[in-house]
Amino acid sequence: MHYMVTLKPGSSPEELEKAKESAKSAGGKITHESTLIKSFNVEVPNDKINTLETNEHVTVEADSEVTTQTSPRKYASSSLPSPATQRWSHPPTSANITDDEVARLAAKPLHALTLADLVRHGRPPLSASALFSSANFTLSLLPIRLAHRLQSLRNLPYIVVSNPHISKIYNNYLHSLSTLLPYTERQINNLEDEIKFTEVMADLVQTHSNTIPVLARGFLECRKYISPVEVTRFLDEHLRARIGTRLIAEQHIALHFSSQPHNDGGSSHITEDHSNYIGVIYTALRPASIIRNCESFVSEICELKYGVRPTVVINGQPDTTFAHIPVHLEYIITELLKNAFRATVESGKEKEAIEVTIAATPDELTNDNEDSHLNQGENPHIPGSEAENMISSLTQSISSSNRSPNQQPNATASIPGCTIRFRDKGGGISPTTLPNIWSYSFTTFNDEDLPNSPNSNPNPNNNTTTTNNSNGNIDALNMISGAGGQGSSLAGLGYGLPLGRAYAEYFGGGIQVQSLWGWGTDVYLRLRGVGEIA
Repeated sequence: MHYMVTLKPGSSPEELEKAKESAKSAGGKITHESTLIKSFNVEVPNDKINTLETNEHVTVEADSEVTTQTSPRKYASSSLPSPATQRWSHPPTSANITDDEVARLAAKPLHALTLADLVRHGRPPLSASALFSSANFTLSLLPIRLAHRLQSLRNLPYIVVSNPHISKIYNNYLHSLSTLLPYTERQINNLEDEIKFTEVMADLVQTHSNTIPVLARGFLECRKYISPVEVTRFLDEHLRARIGTRLIAEQHIALHFSSQPHNDGGSSHITEDHSNYIGVIYTALRPASIIRNCESFVSEICELKYGVRPTVVINGQPDTTFAHIPVHLEYIITELLKNAFRATVESGKEKEAIEVTIAATPDELTNDNEDSHLNQGENPHIPGSEAENMISSLTQSISSSNRSPNQQPNATASIPGCTIRFRDKGGGISPTTLPNIWSYSFTTFNDEDLPNSPNSNPNPNNNTTTTNNSNGNIDALNMISGAGGQGSSLAGLGYGLPLGRAYAEYFGGGIQVQSLWGWGTDVYLRLRGVGEIA
């Protein structure tokens, strides 16, 4: 029989380890361990469970609840439907979720996530009721999002979704959905349920941590059965949806650990720096500081590869601060600096400084009802000038989240943000390459280009994505699948632009590239913040 063994308050972690050894000695099998709630699940014969029940340091109870590693028993069925009765053809899976359940959730509209949603519960430490509210808000969004991703995967050609890599991602989504479904029938209104739910969120984040590279690898192997346009559309949509799903889960996890009302009677010790965080959002984010940190990282890679490192000059308004997500900005800036460093060095202009200009968004008036047009997070990018015009005109206001239901929209101050220009004199981007810099295309691949191939290219650093002097055939899809060389390389960085743009655009920002062929490149990164936070 299955049991859950939990360490009692006041007992040391060593006692839990002793209980594990005791369970194993009695013929038990540990099936799951949780560091979050200091417990483990064990399968042990009924006549041996008294070995644990007599331990004064742990609590033993029959495991009738879902854990983060098993499918919920409530949704298990004695037999799976026959293939003839299934609505879609899809790979076999161990998760017992019916097609009707997925279809029901996928039919519900997606909530357009905004930064305001992530800060709606206030600054930590949160009270128990606010933490429950965060958990229930998270629960109201994630099952629908996971079902939409499953639907999207099922809409791929069967030969594609049957690929081992893509099938793995499909099953990961089914697993995560199976861990959430038992919670959808009730409200989370006690600390025990909230802790278990946070454990489920941690499992979800870990399960999907490598989704995009695995998908890209799968599409590489299926490139004969699906067009480059379809791949670009799917990956772009999937990436944007993944950004929101991951943010929702990570936000609750961060709020949980920065609050923890179940510890010390509701008190929480937060340093001055961490007091500026609301979950994963840093309310006093200073782009200049992140630029310097990223510069240090990229400079080391550049010097290791080329033996030199260009300098970076920051001007404009370096003291600008606003509320945003640091990890997103770090990724975007790192990729943009990598491109600028590589172009500068390879063009022989390493003595020319890379100029970074920061300009705070000026105050202006905007209408609240423009919010409905802001979020592009669930939709693929619209290519061409239409999208660029959209980026430049989009605005957002979070005052609607604080407005009473009967209050009409009105003009409010625009949300703080900034535009950052990265200017290099690395020769610019070839006119033949420029139209393709946003693509995950893999049409230039031959079988020899795949890793571990006996005829693979011995110089994986050549590419045709962003620089004018490249002559190889490594592209974005190959790079993000891990097939183009080492992760620390400065080469093959075409993938950084489409991925970075997705992060920037998710909350209404964007990236635009201006190339002066034969001279250099200007890249404009536009970011929008979350507005004033009480």
